Amino acid sequence: MNTAVLPDLGQPLLQRADLGGLALPNRVVMAPTTRARATGEGLVPTALHAAHYAERAGAGLIITEATWVSREAIGFVHVPGIYSEEQVAAWRRVTDVVHALGGRIVLQLWHTGAASHPDHLGGRRPAGPSAINPHVRSFTPSGFQETVTPRAMTTADIAATVADFRAAAVHARLAGFDGVEVGALGSFLIAQFLNPRLNRRTDAYGGDRIGRRRLLLEIVDAVAEPWDEGCVGVRLGPYWTEGPRFRADEETLADYDSLVTELNEHPVAYLHLRGRDRGPSDLAPDVGAIARYRRQFHGPMIANNGFDRESANALIESGDADAVSFATHFIANPDLVTRFALGRSLAVGDRDTYYAGGADGYVDYPASSWRDGANTDTPGR
Repeated sequence: MNTAVLPDLGQPLLQRADLGGLALPNRVVMAPTTRARATGEGLVPTALHAAHYAERAGAGLIITEATWVSREAIGFVHVPGIYSEEQVAAWRRVTDVVHALGGRIVLQLWHTGAASHPDHLGGRRPAGPSAINPHVRSFTPSGFQETVTPRAMTTADIAATVADFRAAAVHARLAGFDGVEVGALGSFLIAQFLNPRLNRRTDAYGGDRIGRRRLLLEIVDAVAEPWDEGCVGVRLGPYWTEGPRFRADEETLADYDSLVTELNEHPVAYLHLRGRDRGPSDLAPDVGAIARYRRQFHGPMIANNGFDRESANALIESGDADAVSFATHFIANPDLVTRFALGRSLAVGDRDTYYAGGADGYVDYPASSWRDGANTDTPGR
């Protein structure tokens, strides 16, 4: 017997939203997912990228995989860039097909800083806020390798990096994107500057929480310049934990309280917040972790990490977020919005293919069919 149900169009996830000027037909956002498919020369997006994003154009908003703002930013294999004419032209093919299918798409901007490795940089040491090893791993052409002690960035290096982000925003507009998102989470450059265990500078870019956040705020202002109002998002991960340097203690969270409040004074269209990781015994995401920063930020907020259809609808209905982003669910379910609307079960992705290259596990996940049963959401990002 067929178990399909009528569309549930009243659920909060399927309501329209305005994200700081970005008009969304629904509140199901595709989160950035690094998939390492730019395997050709020059880290140029390919036809696979166009197909991958086209298949997911039903999302209220697509946020692309994090993308290099410069050659110095590189710290992961086969990730595309946005710093060359060839890359801009290739991304234009992606945005054109997404727009033709009725989608909206923004480009996430990325710099790995001290989390890179000399193998990505022609043997040169990567640069970070201070000469302190972040003790994380970099995915290099020969596999994952431990990071090294970086060189401390000079003020000239910092100025050049801000300029690289601004140039990347210009290129993103030329490539047809609807906006950009500044990737300021994880173990990467901007998060390194925000981290008091890695940023020991005594100049204007360190010393206290005001100095440590200066790089991010300068980048936000710089990438906003080429755009009309409402085109710049910021992604933060206050609860990120990795290695001995990244931990979510009260000092860190208080720093983020102050930072998020300060973002209200800058041209930020939306805040994209990654919540706490779910533990083995957690039945639902930690809503309080999201609500903490909802109270600090006055603009639209996208919540991420561990949500399924039920918990995402509840979060939006409570007013603690305006939209919810999904990564692992979108990997295996290109028609995720349709599955949510029709209450259909979700496919589970093959993690062995996440960074394998090629079409397998990238553009070969099928859309759901009439035979798919009632919703059986599993936790996902």
